[in-house]
Amino acid sequence: MISHTKKLKNTEETLEKYRAAGKIHQQVMKDAREKIKVGMSIYEYAVYIDQRIIELGGLSAFPVNISMNADAAHDTPLFEDTRIFGQDVIKIDVGIHVDGYIADGAMTIDLSGKQSALVKASEEALKAAIDTAKAGATTNQIGGAVEDTITALGFQPIRNLMGHGLSQYVAHDEPSVPNCRFQRDFSLSAGDTIAIEPFATDGIGYVDNGSIKEIYSRVSRKQTRLPMVRKVLDQIDAYNGLPFAKRWLEGEKLDFALNQLERDGIITSYPVLVEVSGGLVSQAEHTLIITEDGCEVTTRD
Repeated sequence: MISHTKKLKNTEETLEKYRAAGKIHQQVMKDAREKIKVGMSIYEYAVYIDQRIIELGGLSAFPVNISMNADAAHDTPLFEDTRIFGQDVIKIDVGIHVDGYIADGAMTIDLSGKQSALVKASEEALKAAIDTAKAGATTNQIGGAVEDTITALGFQPIRNLMGHGLSQYVAHDEPSVPNCRFQRDFSLSAGDTIAIEPFATDGIGYVDNGSIKEIYSRVSRKQTRLPMVRKVLDQIDAYNGLPFAKRWLEGEKLDFALNQLERDGIITSYPVLVEVSGGLVSQAEHTLIITEDGCEVTTRD
């Protein structure tokens, strides 16, 4: 889910909205951790998270990602998905916004009870990254902290997944924040808002697109002349350019409408990302406001 815009400098008013979204995020993640269990419907779990976000005063910044085992990201349930949780390693990635200002965070829940070391690797890498983040620090320094922590614990970072900047109604903005040392570099400034999200794996450390896609976003202001497709596009516009799930839409022939919009370049899709060697994947993520001497973590209690 990557889009880029020229970022405006944050004000105290906008930072307060990031903090408000972060407070809601903290509670949603607590509730999500308590709710999940083996045998539960994945669809019902996603609906529960969607509803909790609204009950607490926020809106979804993107569909909750519920990605299991070798699936690293972008998996969200179909409408009335029949899958249930088993002995799985589950990444729960939640985005919440208040007036477009986003809190983005993720956790890994090991329902197998056998992958605590893998879960720890991404969590410890996130801690190291947060300790590194401050005004003047570079994204390469953060990526190096992530990479060194994960490899020291016997795993690999996923090198082609990155953290990212956040701005109003843009869930993935500049700068990219790598999970390893990287050619591109960016120096952070006080007031920057970023999400850092280490992924650790017992595989080789790369992902590729899978065959399933249930998440989309609008990327062009072009219109369509087909009345049925236009009705779907009107629903999509309610999300202000943020990613949405197919299950959030209503209407006949949704697949036809979405395929037509994608062919016309009006929307793009985000396939499930799968670790290419089939390795298990863990993820940890927080949203940060960069300060002169460190950072404020909006999604951490």
